[in-house]
Amino acid sequence: MTYLADRTWPDVERLAPATDLMLCLGSLEQHGPHLPLDTDTEIVTELARRWAQARPQRMVGPVIPIGASGEHADFPGTISIGTRATTEVITEAVRSCGHFRSVVVASWHGGNGNALAAAARTLGAEGRPVRFWSPTIAGDAHAGRVETSMMLAIAPQRVRLEAAEPGVPDPLPTLMGRLRAAGVRSVAANGVLGDPTGASAEEGAVMLADIVARYEEAR
Repeated sequence: MTYLADRTWPDVERLAPATDLMLCLGSLEQHGPHLPLDTDTEIVTELARRWAQARPQRMVGPVIPIGASGEHADFPGTISIGTRATTEVITEAVRSCGHFRSVVVASWHGGNGNALAAAARTLGAEGRPVRFWSPTIAGDAHAGRVETSMMLAIAPQRVRLEAAEPGVPDPLPTLMGRLRAAGVRSVAANGVLGDPTGASAEEGAVMLADIVARYEEAR
């Protein structure tokens, strides 16, 4: 697998015309009392690694570690640059990748969705060869069993299972109005939208493999 940051410009000049580049957009926001603030970044970075593994025509660019996380602003440690700035960052980053055959912008964090949609409209109108990948999987919405299982598969040493506790179990659509109006803390004091108890590395590995497999099937 090839990481863009490891290459020199002559390498890229030679490889880029036949190479697809993945840019990852992460976030730095609360993920309950048991997961690190960069959970979304860790997950999308692992998905990118799997996307490029054993495929020499694919290259992974450096991750953009901060995005739009205003809904988590009431929790200390969350850093957000907002939707407008995130849109500009992604748009300009893709514009600078014109040497590559195509670009895939990947994001696991749902809060980046509006920024990605706006960037997609602009870049699409410009005729850029870019695709946006915002994978989802059935299960709870935030810092629950899904993300805890994935993190146990990716970086178990960073998960504090002893601190894991259930949060609000309601489906995300029923909470969305309050979340948009007053943020996550208004509905879940511990920041968890779901239930991390019962999470396992084995379950997380299956989820990660399924997400990448579904990407390949949809191409």
